[in-house]
Amino acid sequence: MLFHVATRLRPYSTSARLAAAIAAGGFLLSLLAPGARAAEAPPLVEFVFTSDVHFGITRGYFRGGANVDAKTVNEALVETINRLPGAVLPDDHQLKAGQPVGPIDFVAITGDIANRQELYPVHIQSAAASWKQFETVYIDGLTLKDRAGSPTQLLIVPGNHDVSDAIGAPSKMLPATDATSLTEMYNRMMHPAKPLTPDTYNFATDKINYSRNFGGVHAVFLTMWPDTIERAWMEKDLKNVSASTPVFIFCHDQPDLDTRHLTNPNGNHSINRTDNFENVVSDICADGPTADAPTTIEQRALVAFLKAHKNIVAYFHGHSNWTEYYTWKGPDDDIALNVFRSDSPMKGKTGAKDETKLAFEIVIVDAAAQKMTVRECLWDKHKRENPVSAPVDWGISTTVSIAPRQ
Repeated sequence: MLFHVATRLRPYSTSARLAAAIAAGGFLLSLLAPGARAAEAPPLVEFVFTSDVHFGITRGYFRGGANVDAKTVNEALVETINRLPGAVLPDDHQLKAGQPVGPIDFVAITGDIANRQELYPVHIQSAAASWKQFETVYIDGLTLKDRAGSPTQLLIVPGNHDVSDAIGAPSKMLPATDATSLTEMYNRMMHPAKPLTPDTYNFATDKINYSRNFGGVHAVFLTMWPDTIERAWMEKDLKNVSASTPVFIFCHDQPDLDTRHLTNPNGNHSINRTDNFENVVSDICADGPTADAPTTIEQRALVAFLKAHKNIVAYFHGHSNWTEYYTWKGPDDDIALNVFRSDSPMKGKTGAKDETKLAFEIVIVDAAAQKMTVRECLWDKHKRENPVSAPVDWGISTTVSIAPRQ
């Protein structure tokens, strides 16, 4: 085709060639006008991912102190996140290797903003008090900017502690319920025409589920886990998303969810200390009458959904907390989903005992190249009391394909 067109244009002047090319739809415009450029690929997407900040509790040791409260620990975490744009990424042959991190598109926190306001063994503050601290530390304290120079978006979803504060728990709590954390999250992320109050918020109907688009990536944020209600919402949301667009899920529970989080299958489905179900995931447990049952049936429903949406290529979660990058294969080994687990500043499996292993993730996405690099940022490796001048330390990393599954 190119040879045929070029042969036809040979007898004409340069201006005639240009006119003919324009008339033919501009096929040779890039050849005849050196200044013209093809459409640019979408920019890289960069975001910070962490989870389970648990305002209201203390950690045993932190920077020389004992029984340090969550506000102090999270302030130190945010200080490091705010310094991240100037940090230089490791020279590891992955996306943006050896370059400054630069602007951050969003910060994602997958739940447990507030700890349960449990009465025993020590009384933990209310969800209202915890949310106020979260506002001060994260909403007011983050100073990051995106590539347009606007404040970086803070995108959050609830965890089981946030939901339990609102609806009650098998353990004793004081107050028995406080929906402040969920209400504030709902108002901030869902933008209702009339903001809800803790008295008008209803967990059964007021789900926190929303999506955002960043540089060729569609990010979906869900309440707790992709249960029947959340999958129905995603079906509607994804109708407007191209099948070639990478979709990321952010929620609290891992794909093989915690049985206790399902709704009690017994009696009137109540929350009680005998059955020990928390009712924070809307689906009624179908695998057995006890909280020790597996979640095979629920996981198979998720696998079926993923098979119908092959462009859901990454899943980010907290709840059981340590840095882990893994492939979830489902209960029947018939799916392959990139999954990323986050550490917690307060309750991490390793970080709670060894603060030098405290971590969050910095994620860089190249949608055009269909690649994503996730790097672990060890934010308290040196336990410095004044870490402003301390370098950012890097831990494990991985680069995965975000092309739709075959």
